[in-house]
Amino acid sequence: MSRNREYSNPLVEQRADPWVYKHTDGYYYFTASVPEYDRIEVRRAKTIEGLRDAVPAVAWRKYETGPLSANIWAPEIHYIQGKWYIYFAAARTTETKEGLFDHRMYALENESANPLEGHWVEKGQVKTAWESFALDATTFQHKGVLYYVWAQKDPDIPGNSNLYISEMENPWTLKGPQTMIAKPEHHWEIIGFSVNEGAAVLKRGGKIFMSFSASATDHNYCMGLLTADEDSDLLDAASWNKHPEPVFQTSEENGQYGPGHNSFTVNENGEDVLIYHARNYKKITGDPLYDPNRHTRAQVLEWNEDGTPNFGVPVKDGGK
Repeated sequence: MSRNREYSNPLVEQRADPWVYKHTDGYYYFTASVPEYDRIEVRRAKTIEGLRDAVPAVAWRKYETGPLSANIWAPEIHYIQGKWYIYFAAARTTETKEGLFDHRMYALENESANPLEGHWVEKGQVKTAWESFALDATTFQHKGVLYYVWAQKDPDIPGNSNLYISEMENPWTLKGPQTMIAKPEHHWEIIGFSVNEGAAVLKRGGKIFMSFSASATDHNYCMGLLTADEDSDLLDAASWNKHPEPVFQTSEENGQYGPGHNSFTVNENGEDVLIYHARNYKKITGDPLYDPNRHTRAQVLEWNEDGTPNFGVPVKDGGK
């Protein structure tokens, strides 16, 4: 079988910002942005391919008015300290001000063994140093410390969003310093919008790798990579090095446009798998944000001899 052809893509149609988490119960849990941006769904399956036809359960729906009433974006599901958490972004309105939405970040908690059951409790807004556009939160644990990584607009820095890291007091509360670890600076990060967002963390070989997405959500959308040594101070911006070129981007040859907003999981063979969204056409009518055809895709992540991840190129539609 040729490289990266294990999965029949697209894996799940019309699901952007996909997040797949393999739990100790042997299930893969999946959540993503739905085209209506009005709810959060979770589904599970015993295999990655099985997520395609798994029946989603609605975990939460938006409110009619208020801060949780518009543009429900990019949920992620995490299992932390014996409970399930979903992190997501929500806004008061679909309108923009000076080119920015008014999203803030929120957390849900579920004590059930199976997060498709039980009750999701709102834990409120995850507060940061500023009240400004914020989204795309992820968490990871390292050496007993729970970290939170997110994208936010610093009122004093031009552009849309930079990446920040903070230690967490609990799964919905930040503590201590909040450090900017990346901001859009290269040409491929500032096409259409100046964006660093959608971080995902992968640890291997003494390194912590953090992928992220950059530029506008059309065919210019692409992925970059930050790297830190596992023994470094992760709250020190100097510990993180940004690769100067994108690591994953549009493939005209393979008909894949704007790949990004990824997550990582592990398949049944123990191989790392890249989960991401992309479109299979370039021309978009209207605002790309409201084009529903960013489909969830999967392919095996290869590794270079020097221990760095090799993302390759987004594979063609089809597969097995």
